[in-house]
Amino acid sequence: MLRLQLGFIHRLCSENKTNINTSQSGAEVTPPTHVTDHVVSTSSQVLSLLRTVLLWGKLCAAAENTSSHHTIFQNMALKQISSNKCFEGFQKVFEHDSMELKCKMRFGIYLPPKAESGKCPVLYWLSGLTCTEQNFITKASYHQAASELGIIVVAPDTSPRGCNIDGEEESWDFGTGAGFYVNATEEPWKTNYRMYSYVVEELPQLINGNFPTDPDRISIFGHSMGGHGALICALKNPGKYKSVSAFAPICNPIQCPWGQKAFGGYLGSDSSKWEAYDATHLVKTYSGSQLDILIDQGKDDQFLSAGQLLPDNFIAACTERKIPVVFRLQEGYDHSYFFITTFVNDHIRHHGKYLNA
Repeated sequence: MLRLQLGFIHRLCSENKTNINTSQSGAEVTPPTHVTDHVVSTSSQVLSLLRTVLLWGKLCAAAENTSSHHTIFQNMALKQISSNKCFEGFQKVFEHDSMELKCKMRFGIYLPPKAESGKCPVLYWLSGLTCTEQNFITKASYHQAASELGIIVVAPDTSPRGCNIDGEEESWDFGTGAGFYVNATEEPWKTNYRMYSYVVEELPQLINGNFPTDPDRISIFGHSMGGHGALICALKNPGKYKSVSAFAPICNPIQCPWGQKAFGGYLGSDSSKWEAYDATHLVKTYSGSQLDILIDQGKDDQFLSAGQLLPDNFIAACTERKIPVVFRLQEGYDHSYFFITTFVNDHIRHHGKYLNA
């Protein structure tokens, strides 16, 4: 591998008192066989070997940038599960071993046609309770807008899976399919249930390392529990995301039954610790770069009337802090993907304004 060859060269340079500064990309490539077969004993041979390795690296980088299917160099453990052409791009699903969650995870990624020739911004979607990566990519009908705007869309799963934790399969609103985008601090959840760090840190590093992305242009949105996740990710990381939006988000989880159950289980009984993952609380102390927040909410949403979503609390906090939020109460719509599909193109265009600015 390239990094091994550079380490070998560095040792040889040291032995020959030759000062050569080398830098390595994360790319895992194999140089030509003759590079590793040489026995290098002089500084001139070292320089020749170094030039060969660097040239090979450039050729690999050029091949990577021009390939119509972006070759995955940096993480050979990334396993493609499916690939389907859609609006001249490709909707793919991959599986990988997560360091944060200590289990195998899957994510969907839509690569627009523009990704074949250049770097694209990335829009992350966070799904709601009980969902996998499949719900959004098969039901939301977002591909045409993403294709036209040249936006990569990434949709991860909603929790770790297969961790064999006692109780993780007992209810639909806690455990499997209900990670709530927090880093758990309580046993037995704290080892695996670290969805916040997975979404904010590990997944973007994986995406940026394996696909033609512009890491400086990312945005985030989501639905229900995922809307809560999108809001807190943006509010806790000023400047990281260009924009944020949500469909029927759980806006004030420390005040609703869903949030109280999840936070109590994952974060413990001290409710003051819950505030770090509550959008309504976070926005009250937000002092970062300006966020232009878009929220769509169905007026006939059964969970709105049940007091699970509490958007009024979030809007009041935004108004007090003079943080712009466009809240659209949509007559006749419920909490389902029929609602999301109706307005998803508005959200894609909302993010496109900032991602393609």
